[in-house]
Amino acid sequence: MTRRPRLTLTAAALVAAVLLTGCGGDDGHAKANDEIAGADKGTESSPPPSTPAGPETDRPEIKLPADLTYTFEWPKTGDENKDAVLADSEQSIKAVDLAIVNQDPLDKAFLYYYEGEAAAGTEKFVRNYVDHKASVTGAYRFYDPQVTVDKDGTASFSYCEDQGKAYVRYLETDKVKKTEVTAKSYVSYHTSLKKNSKGVWVIQKMVSQSGSAECQP
Repeated sequence: MTRRPRLTLTAAALVAAVLLTGCGGDDGHAKANDEIAGADKGTESSPPPSTPAGPETDRPEIKLPADLTYTFEWPKTGDENKDAVLADSEQSIKAVDLAIVNQDPLDKAFLYYYEGEAAAGTEKFVRNYVDHKASVTGAYRFYDPQVTVDKDGTASFSYCEDQGKAYVRYLETDKVKKTEVTAKSYVSYHTSLKKNSKGVWVIQKMVSQSGSAECQP
């Protein structure tokens, strides 16, 4: 989710039907034996974050370092449920990066927004960064949102990510690994969500594809 520069471990390798794509890499996030190649994301700074629609009492605070910026090009639809999916999805993306920054594969923020297969895949993805003592830096851009909400409390959400200006940063040396922008810098995501008892739209399944034709500029 959320989702980040690919380690030469990469994300598309998360085969559990939850391929969390990593930034700039063919396989998404991080695979366990890949060198960390730069991840990509947009350059623009993000507008004020959307306000999640669910209860605020126990929502985790997501505070990210200044070297990470986000642009979400998914304006409100005017539909209360669809806008709640957009807002919670925005938080879920940032929550994964927070787990990487915190070097915690079981960070409470991402576990608040992910369940089941998606939570297991995200944990594996974050752990790859922790094992390689790596974090993320740069700018991320998300665009072309398509959301459908069903009457049974489930939803599907698809969107694109431009990972062209997001990178992996090694913590021990503070070295940033940059890679050139290619077709694989553009990633498509397809998520399945459910509204839980707290009124939060949580991600249950996620499939991603780097180099997706539908996301090319």
